[in-house]
Amino acid sequence: MKLRVAGFLDDSLVNGEGLRTVVFVSGCGHNCPGCHNEDMQSHEYGEEIEVEELFTKIKENIIVRGVTFSGGEPMDQAEALSELAEKIKAIGLNLWCYTGYIYEDILNSEDEHRLKLLSHIDVLVDGPYVEGLKENAQKYTGSSNQRIIKLK
Repeated sequence: MKLRVAGFLDDSLVNGEGLRTVVFVSGCGHNCPGCHNEDMQSHEYGEEIEVEELFTKIKENIIVRGVTFSGGEPMDQAEALSELAEKIKAIGLNLWCYTGYIYEDILNSEDEHRLKLLSHIDVLVDGPYVEGLKENAQKYTGSSNQRIIKLK
């Protein structure tokens, strides 16, 4: 299975707690004004990568303690990310995911791929970015309406 990936960071301290690998996926329909990753909104941006190839790249970095899915919109590639998430969890890494969707809406969507992805996530940062609410944002969020939800 393939993912369309907009970017990859081997080590980040700003996309969740601890030293993390970050997978930025392509494509997002939220179109939040002031989006930090506007180029990544295009579903054509980036390159297609096999899940197994991406997983190999992640597990080669033995100093990270977790992985973060960001974007773009990870929930829009939930099927492939679920496969990657399962592999990530199997090697003991924790998983954060940023989404412009609201947690409760994902739960009530009955979208089997999104629900499966959600089942692997340790921490979900939910909600659309709202430029007018950026000043009071908590650490690891872009605007104060976004929540950091510990799922496990």
